[in-house]
Amino acid sequence: MKGLRAEKIVQRIETSGQAPQARFGHTVTAISKTKVILFGGAIGDTGKYSITGDTFCFDIAGRTWSRIDRVTGLAPSARAAHASCAVEGLQLVIYGGATGGGSLASDDLYLLDLRKGDDEGSWMIVPVVGSTPGRRYGHSLIFIKPHLLAFGGNTGNESVNDVWSLNVEKSPFSWNKLEIQGDSPKPRVYHSACLCTTGSAMGMMVIFGGRTNDQSALNDTWGLRRHRDGRWDWVRAPYKNTAEQAFSRYQHTSLFIGSKMLVLGGRTNQVGEVVPVEAYDTESSEWVKFPSIQRFRHSSWTLDSEVYIHGGFENETPNIPTDSIVKLDSSKLLGRTEPAPRSIPEPKINLDQNRTIPRVSRAANKTPEIRLASNVIVLMGGEQNDDYSETVKKVPIDRLQEEGKRLGVKPLPPSVSKPQTAIESPSGIIVDMLLKTHDWNNLPEVKFVKTATDLNRMQIKKDSIISLIQECEELMKQEPNVIRMRAPVKIFGSLNGQYIDLLRIFENYGEPSEHLGDGDIESFDYLFLGDYIDRGSRSLETICLLMALKVKYPDQIIMLRGHHEDQQINIHYGLAQECRARLDEDPADSSSVFASLNRMFEYMPLCAIIEDKIICLHGGISQNLRTIEDLEVLQKPIIINHLPQTPEQQAIMDILWADPCENERELGFKPHSARSIFGNIFKFGVDRVQKFLSDNKLGCLVRSHECVMEGFERNIPAEMITLFSATDYCGKYKNAGAILLVKRNLEIVPKIIYPLNGSAASWIENEDSLRLRPATPPRWKPR
Repeated sequence: MKGLRAEKIVQRIETSGQAPQARFGHTVTAISKTKVILFGGAIGDTGKYSITGDTFCFDIAGRTWSRIDRVTGLAPSARAAHASCAVEGLQLVIYGGATGGGSLASDDLYLLDLRKGDDEGSWMIVPVVGSTPGRRYGHSLIFIKPHLLAFGGNTGNESVNDVWSLNVEKSPFSWNKLEIQGDSPKPRVYHSACLCTTGSAMGMMVIFGGRTNDQSALNDTWGLRRHRDGRWDWVRAPYKNTAEQAFSRYQHTSLFIGSKMLVLGGRTNQVGEVVPVEAYDTESSEWVKFPSIQRFRHSSWTLDSEVYIHGGFENETPNIPTDSIVKLDSSKLLGRTEPAPRSIPEPKINLDQNRTIPRVSRAANKTPEIRLASNVIVLMGGEQNDDYSETVKKVPIDRLQEEGKRLGVKPLPPSVSKPQTAIESPSGIIVDMLLKTHDWNNLPEVKFVKTATDLNRMQIKKDSIISLIQECEELMKQEPNVIRMRAPVKIFGSLNGQYIDLLRIFENYGEPSEHLGDGDIESFDYLFLGDYIDRGSRSLETICLLMALKVKYPDQIIMLRGHHEDQQINIHYGLAQECRARLDEDPADSSSVFASLNRMFEYMPLCAIIEDKIICLHGGISQNLRTIEDLEVLQKPIIINHLPQTPEQQAIMDILWADPCENERELGFKPHSARSIFGNIFKFGVDRVQKFLSDNKLGCLVRSHECVMEGFERNIPAEMITLFSATDYCGKYKNAGAILLVKRNLEIVPKIIYPLNGSAASWIENEDSLRLRPATPPRWKPR
């Protein structure tokens, strides 16, 4: 690879403004889609250099540098070979480094908060109790929400391979040294580390290379992952023996483009050796080499497929640093690839941006109070408009019903095109085909076929659906009945085959993807409370899209079971008929999509608990359910017995079917005559909810199962919210649909969509079918 150049794939960027001096050993950290922050490093040549502690901001769009010198607070001392990473929108942390003359920086963790602007930012030391990773340089710092991870480096005496974690959502803040069983990477310094956000290595901190205590360069790759039970372990990335191996190197950088890790620059054991740009594919385990970019001790960051490299040394001038920025178009190297999501979301007006790391009192080791926001975020309907302030509006909860009456029903917005992404896996193909959040009002009909005959049409093969169901079933087999989740979370109520409503919610309130501007999967987990199918005309699109998202983001998409995820129900209420008509299959065939879906439903979890305070399920509580542990011990697969013979069978029925009493004065458990088709269905009083929450140290119950006119209904005495996401239930009630956004501080914000003109056409129900299978009326009177 000697002599290779990169003129064809890199471009030198001309900048303006207050540019920083040429330097090395600094950090450049992306804190938003348009801004990166440079801190520290050494200026001058290697024979006579000085360490700096200055801070600069680079505006990527304007290609303009500005010096940040008006911030308040105590800034870090001058340092180089330190580590930094972004932790929230417009916030970053810095740890460790060398200060020159053989001395090391303190073990304080510094936070820079620029949410109020570059001229009103502030530095502060994050208050930490207990032990720390200690002084070190040449280490790495990665944020895997909510854990800040420090790995490796040199303590001044030797290189190390320890890992320390700080949970930014748990106060008082403390560093914890991870006790990791099994194989671990060798001690190292000047390695690289980056977060993988897609594919099989999603959620892992991936390290590459570095230098050992005997000054040898390394070429190994390791991934650090956290299991749901809290365990951490290292996984050594496999390399194909028949393929070309990676160059050993140190003082390089690495970053992810999709599922591929790009390794840039660095030095080897041979002085002056030219090292290529290399890409490791986490899916195929193969390395690919590209022309060299001759830099070391530089910094780099990404924006979509573009990779930016700043400072450091070039091989031609190994003693004099450069101040230049070069841009590399990774699509010319890797081909068209889905870009990695921004690790730090751009702040949005409706999200919680008030909780910084050091604002939490060190003495306040308590779970935040759960409260419903005073305002609701409402999608007004109407025509599509670039000005979202005209289409999305805050409405006081106490004026919501009046506002809904005033708004009425407005016409469909026009289509907005959105580029597709070519992905080969069944889940990727289906996500790419069905996640059309900007095209929902002009979608071509989806065809479900045995063999795809026209690549330009929306055709999904039956075999692809079966494969997707099997993947999803395997994931759900590994999940417990009770899923523990962290905020922030988006909660969805019953969808009942309303695919268009699902896309409308995604379009206006964020979608579970990595697409810049639209996707927020990096910031939110998604929780669905069941009833994905039946009654609506697009049950197949709805369940296929959610299954594909589940396979793509298995730990962030949680699908609970609803009462329609039961063959005894969906054989009558729409799914069987849809499979028969659109898939040309016999639902009684054990190999059918219908039968396969119902087998998968038996492994769905029944309940989720957010931050140990908010319990979420489809129906309600049970007199046979006293503790959460009663749910956790139920064995999968769960087959629903509509004539329960045991307390466990009755508890399952109640979780899926029970409703609160209509009158808050009604107490205890009572037979539910409105749902007595199968018998043994109950409704529960406010007192039973209060007791269940108190006994289990919970603060709120979120459920679905019933249509409510504004999309959500709160029962204040019971500390309970009923949520329904499908609009105009059965084409009859003109109800709104809603989701709940649970913030980090456990404030719950409802977000609403209203029904569209012609929404009745999206339901399979008519007067005859409603007489045979009547819809349960909403809890509120229709408008």
